Amino acid sequence: MVKVREEHPVFKDGTVDIDQWMIRLQERMPIVDEESLLRACKIARVAHEEGLERQENAWQNGTSSYHTGLEMAMILSDLHLDEESLIAAILYRCVRENTLAISTVKDQFGSKVASLIKGVLQMAMIHTKFRSTRAKLLGQDDTQGEAIRKMLVTIVDDVRVALIKLAERTCAIRAVKTATASKRYRVAREVFDIYAPLAHRLGVGHLKWELEDLSFRYIEPQEYKRIANLISETRLDRQEYIDRVLSDLKDACTKQNIEAQIYGRAKHIYSIWRKMTKKNINFSQVYDIRAVRIMVENVTQCYQVLGIVHSYWRHIPKEFDDYIASPKPNGYSSLHTAVIGPEGKTLEIQIRTPDMHQDAELGVCAHWKYKGTDTKGSQASRSYEEKINWLRSVLEWHEEIGDLDGFSNQMAEDSSAERIYVLTPEGHIVDLHKGATPLDFAYKVHTEIGHSCRGAKVAGQIVPLSYELQIGDRIEILTTKNGTPSRDWLNKELGFVTSSRARSKIKHWFKSQNRDQNIIDGRITLQREIQRYHFDNIDYNLIALEVNFDKDEDMFAAIGAGDLSVMHVIHAAEDIYKEKQESFPIFKDVVTKPLSTSDINIQGVGNLLTNIANCCLPVPGDAIGGFITQGRGVTIHRADCVNFLQLENQEAQRIISVNWGHEPTSVYPVEIHISAYDRTNLLMDIMKVLSVLGVNITKVNTISNKNESLAEMRLTIEIENIHSLSKIFAHISKISNIINVERAVV
Repeated sequence: MVKVREEHPVFKDGTVDIDQWMIRLQERMPIVDEESLLRACKIARVAHEEGLERQENAWQNGTSSYHTGLEMAMILSDLHLDEESLIAAILYRCVRENTLAISTVKDQFGSKVASLIKGVLQMAMIHTKFRSTRAKLLGQDDTQGEAIRKMLVTIVDDVRVALIKLAERTCAIRAVKTATASKRYRVAREVFDIYAPLAHRLGVGHLKWELEDLSFRYIEPQEYKRIANLISETRLDRQEYIDRVLSDLKDACTKQNIEAQIYGRAKHIYSIWRKMTKKNINFSQVYDIRAVRIMVENVTQCYQVLGIVHSYWRHIPKEFDDYIASPKPNGYSSLHTAVIGPEGKTLEIQIRTPDMHQDAELGVCAHWKYKGTDTKGSQASRSYEEKINWLRSVLEWHEEIGDLDGFSNQMAEDSSAERIYVLTPEGHIVDLHKGATPLDFAYKVHTEIGHSCRGAKVAGQIVPLSYELQIGDRIEILTTKNGTPSRDWLNKELGFVTSSRARSKIKHWFKSQNRDQNIIDGRITLQREIQRYHFDNIDYNLIALEVNFDKDEDMFAAIGAGDLSVMHVIHAAEDIYKEKQESFPIFKDVVTKPLSTSDINIQGVGNLLTNIANCCLPVPGDAIGGFITQGRGVTIHRADCVNFLQLENQEAQRIISVNWGHEPTSVYPVEIHISAYDRTNLLMDIMKVLSVLGVNITKVNTISNKNESLAEMRLTIEIENIHSLSKIFAHISKISNIINVERAVV
């Protein structure tokens, strides 16, 4: 659940009672140099008042730079940062809004505080980058790229800079509650895409949950409200149930002479929605709505308590995670299990030590202070260095690429809970995202290894470069001298690379090539694809204008450099020529597939009478829900319909999960021609690929030339659009012995 913004203590005239504020701060953490903090507060207040007199930007959305600084300091006190960080937070907005000179900060509080503020100011450059258009991002200038590099260098040098920035963005998203919808969305989008993943990667769960929930509230307000209502409806019953469970667990631990702190755990709205969406389940199937956390003294007791829990209640298969034996990439450790608790209700239980809990809530904040003062080899120092090493790897990649799109994607990939761990031939562990391929692995190890990669072995066996790596795979990359990337690696349909890191490095290599060579390569690539479809009378200059280039050579150069995908150009050609059937004959003979026997599927029961609600008139594609009426079957509402939300509150037992059945689709019969070196089971392999893709085959004709060991095949298939045809071509091309696949000439 999101937090309510804490108000500062004030006098009757509305001014902040700084003495009471200091008392609140000291309740959170011990303050050694109270005089310096009070002096910083006074300087910030004076700077704010002088800014108001000059009519500068010292007051935004009803929150002054002074109030924001105090709030940031309070957030950082919960993270147990030092007093230098708190002073920097108090003064940061004043410096940013030009009401306080950074030289004054240095004179009054020293170079370390000034350096922290400078670092956060450099991080603020990401706002400009993030709000730029996509076109500008693709062609970013050196000044902007240098700003982000400086930002990341500063983070690496002192992680407190990143934490101050997280506190500032937390204040910002709390403050936009009364702002316009467009500003709420813009701030939320930035926080969700950049800062929530950063908080997660640094292990600061204390802030991560709030940033995610508040962002979700403004990005998907209807979904947020729906989940909040569902939680609110069951809160009282859930609390009574949790209280009974806590009592049982305390008694059980006491009998085993284990001292444990046991309490109910709040489930966050965004995490509930994400689980429902990812697993395609309804609210009642989210196992951790009812959740308990148990804290014990040591790791041995963690496993003892796990045994107690599993002896009391039946464990739910595939719902156990041992993050103690295998911590998450951000250092998170705990035991997670889900059981069928009392009354047959699902219950999630987390078991951890106090140190694990501190790491989960504070992450890198629990370790940053050890830098330079730690005992050599201490666990705290190692944890800190692991997080810093990750930030350095981001820095190195950004220096090579300078691409914020990829930066945002990499942040999301690296913060993903679904990670796999694979081995180099020497036995070193490499951390990758789930679904990674040998090429992703090669580029993770080193850029040049990726560029020169020509094959891969897993456990000593040759595997395709599109092979999906599994946990524990031992990988050997086969390289060639002076090797270069293939443009096919950028074709998403072929599945060679799945990480933003690898894709960005491949694009960067092509961008660095000579423009004349890129024009030649781009022309050959596009013409080869066009010939596959046998499109006629193509005006490349006309298509270039459609994809925002002045002439065809610029378009070819963009394709050659990897900035423009061939399929994007094909789709543009489709938009231009689809009415000219002589050029695009795949649009002849349209066949409309009929609806299934029911337009709507009702979960858990057979066919029931359904009718569309007149109040919201849902259409296929809308999120929907069903309400069981008396005598009229099930009424289908949009999930965000006001009437439906009221029914969920008032008569939840009559709400039923429903979804759309198969929608009517138009398909186009297309004849494709396949040339291949003949072999046993060739046709069977082609049929298997088409079956997996869900392609309907209406005619097959094959001719074998025994003298030359060649096979020619013509298949008539049904496709929905040109994208489907491209996907089919890509997958058939990967079958062994295939020479060429293209649309047949009629």
